[in-house]
Amino acid sequence: MTPFRILFLTILLTPLLEIYLLIRVGEVIGGWPTVLMVVVMAVLGVALIRIQGFSTLRRLQGALLRGESPAMGLLEGMVIMAAGVLLLIPGFFTDVIGLLCLVPMVRRALIAYLLRHHVFISPGRGPRDSGQGPRTLEGEYRRED
Repeated sequence: MTPFRILFLTILLTPLLEIYLLIRVGEVIGGWPTVLMVVVMAVLGVALIRIQGFSTLRRLQGALLRGESPAMGLLEGMVIMAAGVLLLIPGFFTDVIGLLCLVPMVRRALIAYLLRHHVFISPGRGPRDSGQGPRTLEGEYRRED
């Protein structure tokens, strides 16, 4: 299945699943408690993202000060940002996925999986890049004021 098709199906099916779950939970516990749960999840998610984001930023700064590669910290920051978006979308399915992305062990396992399957695109490997390395243009210039 192509990535475009997967994205299309995700965009199509996620809202349908969210609506279904909201209706089912609303039938069980009532409308207002369901709305309250969704709002509490969003507020809790924002608080967790703030804590996790600052923690990741401190680890990233520490890695840079030690001269280490900040790649893992940057990827964790991307996943935390995605978790934030998922938590702000009203619904239970996206909230669960967003909260799972905030658990450090789950987040690191997700990043390892995505790296193994080449989901993150390396820079300089676009359609116009032949893969032969950097190009050097030689020439002369003259400054005219």
